[in-house]
Amino acid sequence: MRRTGFLATVHVLALSAALGGARPVTGQRGPIRAHLARTLAGASTPGRGVAFSPDGTLLAASNAGGSIRLWRMPTAQPVRTLIDSGGVTSVAFSPDGQWLATGSYDHAVRVWRVSDGVLVRSLHGHQGTVWSVAFSPSGEQLASSGEDQTIRLWKAADGTALAVLRGHARNVWSVVYTPDGTRLVSGGFDRTVRLWDAATGALQQTLRAHDEAVVSVATSPNKKLAASGGDDETIRLWRLRDGALLRTLRGGTDHVWALAFSPDGAWLASAGRERGALGSLWTELVGRRFPALKGGDGESVRLWSVRDGALMQAIATGSDVASVAFSPDGRWLATSNEDGAVKLWRLDRDTDRVTNR
Repeated sequence: MRRTGFLATVHVLALSAALGGARPVTGQRGPIRAHLARTLAGASTPGRGVAFSPDGTLLAASNAGGSIRLWRMPTAQPVRTLIDSGGVTSVAFSPDGQWLATGSYDHAVRVWRVSDGVLVRSLHGHQGTVWSVAFSPSGEQLASSGEDQTIRLWKAADGTALAVLRGHARNVWSVVYTPDGTRLVSGGFDRTVRLWDAATGALQQTLRAHDEAVVSVATSPNKKLAASGGDDETIRLWRLRDGALLRTLRGGTDHVWALAFSPDGAWLASAGRERGALGSLWTELVGRRFPALKGGDGESVRLWSVRDGALMQAIATGSDVASVAFSPDGRWLATSNEDGAVKLWRLDRDTDRVTNR
């Protein structure tokens, strides 16, 4: 992964420019370390989406059986459980924290009122599983992507269908807005990352580098970077301005199912399927394309330095991880595990300690 000589210098300068020059990234003063704080009540079915509310006071986690659990943070006290009979694949809070959107196996997008857990509306249009949901930063739009190879845009206020974005040749597993709300970034089973105009729905650019399906995409808080990961054991960092591939991170999980930037943009968390037994999400994603692997250490979550791509920590989670999220204050990391557990990890920065990787 390391480069030497002239090429390394060019590579570092390019990434530095994308991050805003040579200025140090806020919070990146020393190694970051995750310590398991607690395991929240698990589920009888595999975990799927996990998300913190924008103010950090709530944590939501869903599972394939259809339960959406809310906990009060930082005490992790249970608040309520919502039931979606369609089975839930993903969750997303609105920017004001008043609404929770979910994607389901029964092809629907649902919007829930957070204050009392009431189902406000169900949005129909997808012709297959809805894999991902995301609110725009303004809260005016809701995006969803799915098995039917489309991204759909909805008016968040009343659920009006705004646009259907077509271009991916296979399942669209992940979709996110850029922090300024002007664009969407999507990842699909056709091995591509695509950039879309959020206002018009026009496809702006198709990014190609992955050798297998792209399962997860994320955008950095400074609006400059996108990250993508999938079945080819790599994470790719892209410059949003022109779509340039800046860096490829290797040495992670076999399949990267989830990515999240820390609030200060200094760190990237990745999660997925480690070299272990066949998991249910892996079966959903790739079917029987590959045989089940045995062995491995179960370190299914990894923390990376965005500045130089260094692997800071490999975290033993006990099972494959379908979703990962940083708290808004950067003090916590939440994981939703294939064994049904939701785990909270305390994040510490220690300038005196050397990382184990």
